Amino acid sequence: MRVAASPGSTWLVAGGWLSLSASALHIGCIVGGEEWYRFFGAGEEIAMAAARGEIWPHLMTLGIAAILAIWALFAFSGAGRFARLPLLRTGLVAISAIYLVRGFGLIPLHLWRPELTDAFTLWSSLIVMVYGIAYGVGTWKAWPAMSARSPA
Repeated sequence: MRVAASPGSTWLVAGGWLSLSASALHIGCIVGGEEWYRFFGAGEEIAMAAARGEIWPHLMTLGIAAILAIWALFAFSGAGRFARLPLLRTGLVAISAIYLVRGFGLIPLHLWRPELTDAFTLWSSLIVMVYGIAYGVGTWKAWPAMSARSPA
C-alpha cells in the first residue's frame, strides 16, 4: 500500500534528497580518504586513522551513510513515492526530531562552551536544521495521508 500524495509530499521528497545527498557525501569520505574526512569536519583523529589505513573510520562512516539512506527511504515513503514502510509516522517524527535537535543544539552548545563553536559547527548545524525543517513540515502536512486507513 502506498501513502496518498499530500501537501507534505514536496517537503518530504526534498528531505529525502537531502538525506540521500548526505549519505553520498559520507560514501565520498570513504573513497576520498583522509583529506575528505578532514574537510567535512570528522576530526583529526578520524582523518589520521584513515590515513594509517585503519578500518574503523570507514565502517563508522558507512554506518552513518546507511542510516541516512534509510531516512531518505522513510521520507520518500511518506511522500507516497513507494510502498508504506512499517512505523512510517513514528520514524518520520523521530528523524525530524534528531535532525532538529542536532541543528538547534548549536544554541546551548554556544552558550555553554563557545570555544567549541567553529565555522564547521555553525554551518553543519544550519544545514541539518534545514533537513529537520523539511522532514518536520513534510511530516506534519502529510500526517493525515499517512494514516493506516488511507486508500492504496
